[in-house]
Amino acid sequence: MNNCNIAEQQNKLAHIMERIVASYDEATPKIHHLDRMPLPSREDAAAIMEALEEIVYPGYYSAGGVTHQGIIYRVQERIGWLFEHLRDQISKGLRHMNLLDGELSLAPDATSEDCAYMFLESLPRLRRRLAEDIQAAYDGDPAAGCIDEIILGYPAVYAITAYRAAHELHRMGVPLLPRMLTELAHSRTGIDIHPGAQIGESFFIDHGTGVVIGETTIIGDNVKLYQGVTLGALSFPKDEKGRLIRGHKRHPTIENDVVIYSGATILGGDTVIGQGSIIGGNVWLMESVPPGSRVAQAEPKPRFLEPHEELQEV
Repeated sequence: MNNCNIAEQQNKLAHIMERIVASYDEATPKIHHLDRMPLPSREDAAAIMEALEEIVYPGYYSAGGVTHQGIIYRVQERIGWLFEHLRDQISKGLRHMNLLDGELSLAPDATSEDCAYMFLESLPRLRRRLAEDIQAAYDGDPAAGCIDEIILGYPAVYAITAYRAAHELHRMGVPLLPRMLTELAHSRTGIDIHPGAQIGESFFIDHGTGVVIGETTIIGDNVKLYQGVTLGALSFPKDEKGRLIRGHKRHPTIENDVVIYSGATILGGDTVIGQGSIIGGNVWLMESVPPGSRVAQAEPKPRFLEPHEELQEV
């Protein structure tokens, strides 16, 4: 390439760069975060999940064997690292929300430290809850050879671990980071659980891909979902100015001991699936069902084509 062509290329790239930079102030709403305090980091969120996995499931995510004596020092190191990074990410989120509210407070530093301590103190309880979830997976899946296979290989374990950790932070009022953790799991597993959802004990998602659990969903104990289940909103209420009303109960309530098979869609904040019910595959529900219900989709009737007929594309 001669000097003339190089100069022409540089001029074109400089022009493109100028147009891109100009677009930062032209687009509405603003989708840049320039000249402002740093936000929580995706990379740190992923690293926090890795540290949590090491602490919650010791010995499963290490290159070599780990002993009880050795794990004490590893947990000590991981807890220290986790405290520093949680405090930093929580502080960034709280400062950002303060700025959105129009004031900058020094409170986030103290508050973020308290939240980090509270979260770490919750880990023994969190581990007990996750152990119940994993036992439910083993009890509910005849294909599971052992508990180790479930921890190492089941995508639902990662998604539920991320959810339970994120839910603890969400309950404390921590902004941004809880959703980042569950969306990290969503991108990795295809399972989308909002950190605001309330999920009871011994929860199991079989296969998992395509499961959606909305923010105001309430799920009881011993509930089992299959792939493609949606627990979603029927509608989004708006105020007199047409703005979405947030915090409204929009998603269903699933009582204890319910099984929901693949592809089922259950919508609405007033929809309650009664205890012990079984919801069949591909069922679409927008109304409550009493305890012990058995709900099935009308049986499909395949049509067998004549030899001269062709399948029609849909």
